Amino acid sequence: MNTFTLDQQREQFRQRRFLAMPLAGMLVWTVIGLIGFFAQSVETKVWSVWLGCGAIFYLGIFFAKLTGEDFFNRKGPKNEFDNLFMAGVVMALLVFAIVMPFATKENESIPMSVGILAGLMWMPLSWAIQHWVGYFHAITRTIGIVTCYFVAPEHVFVTVPAVIVVIYMISIYIQEKRYANIKVSTDSKNDLLTATSFKTSLAK
Repeated sequence: MNTFTLDQQREQFRQRRFLAMPLAGMLVWTVIGLIGFFAQSVETKVWSVWLGCGAIFYLGIFFAKLTGEDFFNRKGPKNEFDNLFMAGVVMALLVFAIVMPFATKENESIPMSVGILAGLMWMPLSWAIQHWVGYFHAITRTIGIVTCYFVAPEHVFVTVPAVIVVIYMISIYIQEKRYANIKVSTDSKNDLLTATSFKTSLAK
């Protein structure tokens, strides 16, 4: 049982880096865009979206090992905000039930639908970490994707991935700045505590 308050759990949650999954998403959508540009078969383009997005989670686990992130929070105490985030992920996955029948009627809808739904979990993440990066990502991603669909639907297998990759690059930059600021703040607090403890010991 977690003895920390929700505020304390939130503080622990927001101090994480959250880099592995965005890196995985950016890489996958880059590959999808390249396939969309070079592949001649529409079926190949369609399957690249389905299989690519299905691989993001597993690729994120791999990247977490490289970035030093505890992907499943096995080392720390149970955190309720992990459950909240996973609920957001499951919610986005459930909406795919709407995408699939629509996709059988219009192939061009697939990059748009999948691209929007896969970005929805950035909204609860943004609330949980108390930073605007998730709102920026989800909203600009949705607007950009919808614009691509209506302006040039015949090129969505290239333009939609391009928009998503650019937004990922911006979001990752913002995320890394956020994480760096948190580390600086945490290190400063630790240094202050160490200095205070040292002064107290000298006084004794």
